[in-house]
Amino acid sequence: MKLYNRINNDELKHQMLESKESRITLSFYQYHQIESPAQFRNTLYQMLDDHKVFGRIYVSKEGINGQISVPETNFTAFKDALYSIPFLNNIRLNIAVEDNGKSFYKLKIKVRKKIVADGLRDDTFDVTKRGKHLDAERYNELTEDPDTIVVDMRNHYESEVGYFHNAIRPDVETFREALPLVEKMLEHQKDKNIVMYCTGGIRCEKASAYYLHKGFEKVYMVDGGIIEYTRQCKEKNIPNKFIGKNFVFDERMGEKISDDIVAKCHQCGKPCDTHVNCANDACHILFIQCRECAEKYNQCCSHKCKDFTALPEEEQIRNRTKLTFNGTQFGKGRYKAFHKDEDLIMD
Repeated sequence: MKLYNRINNDELKHQMLESKESRITLSFYQYHQIESPAQFRNTLYQMLDDHKVFGRIYVSKEGINGQISVPETNFTAFKDALYSIPFLNNIRLNIAVEDNGKSFYKLKIKVRKKIVADGLRDDTFDVTKRGKHLDAERYNELTEDPDTIVVDMRNHYESEVGYFHNAIRPDVETFREALPLVEKMLEHQKDKNIVMYCTGGIRCEKASAYYLHKGFEKVYMVDGGIIEYTRQCKEKNIPNKFIGKNFVFDERMGEKISDDIVAKCHQCGKPCDTHVNCANDACHILFIQCRECAEKYNQCCSHKCKDFTALPEEEQIRNRTKLTFNGTQFGKGRYKAFHKDEDLIMD
């Protein structure tokens, strides 16, 4: 009985990059009380593995949260299998906006305490009393109202490359940080229309219930998040108020919603919205890098990391824990170095 992947990650990634198979990338979530997450996880793994599904799924007592890719030829069979699970029957599948079929290269299903880390005690408020969902048309209408405040519930490195027009974008690295910060920012505006959004909607489901509990009167959320909003705009041929790129948590790192480039290369400052991880595995910091800087620094975030990756593998292994790199002193996307003098590049 296969319950885990046992093939080398590098080999799997190579197979995925070389494959000509057409795959569909999608995400889904559902809050639901699962009595035995571990047992459910094992059953789900066997089901999805049979349909050659790749991706990352979290299962907990409160529900399921998944980002996956499915072979196009298996999509109908996969959907029928997923919908055969009663609490997932007819669940919305958020199909990727821009998909090259290379989003994931293996299947990982993990049991966690929560499907999204929020730091909240769910027994202190009614998590089922959530805000009102807005479709794309209603979102566009409501955000024309001067009494409406739009709030990005994502992390700073997500909103750096794309966001809704006039949205408040908290400078946070986690959803857990965003919840109290947004509450404080809006504490004197509880009578306003508070419209929240995130990538696929899952963070706003919990956040909207929390803010209603905290006394906010008119709480709304973009139904299905940025992904579903964009799909509806295309389908209905209505204006799309999202600017730039939608950050995604897979190998693609993002999907373009508009042609606007709203971010800058963290090394030279030129317009760029390409997220990468530093090629130095001892650093691995997430940052934005243009093609020219990628070539100049050999896909690294600094001269220090570039020089380190040029060392013999044995020497790198000996010194990985002895040296400090950007990835060991800054959080995700915190590294920025807009200096004219190369010697001042942060390292």
